[in-house]
Amino acid sequence: MTKALISVTGLDTTGIIARISTKLYELNINILDITQTILGGYFTMMMVVDLDGAHMEFDKINQHLQTVSEQIGMTVHMQRMDIFDAMHRI
Repeated sequence: MTKALISVTGLDTTGIIARISTKLYELNINILDITQTILGGYFTMMMVVDLDGAHMEFDKINQHLQTVSEQIGMTVHMQRMDIFDAMHRI
């Protein structure tokens, strides 16, 4: 299973979760775990996703997410989970 960590941050507004999760659905990407919070008017969401169903390269998936990022005015960052895990292993 190829996992990635997606973070979404920015000013809170309606429809953030819907827009991101809809794009992931369209790309056939499964959400494995999700957490979100609003702190002082700022929205933060972290997702662990399974990329295997997408049938496209990581960079192409990221391009799709950056399009949504621009549309909703949020910062969306995706990184490979294996790299994330390696960075935090000591």
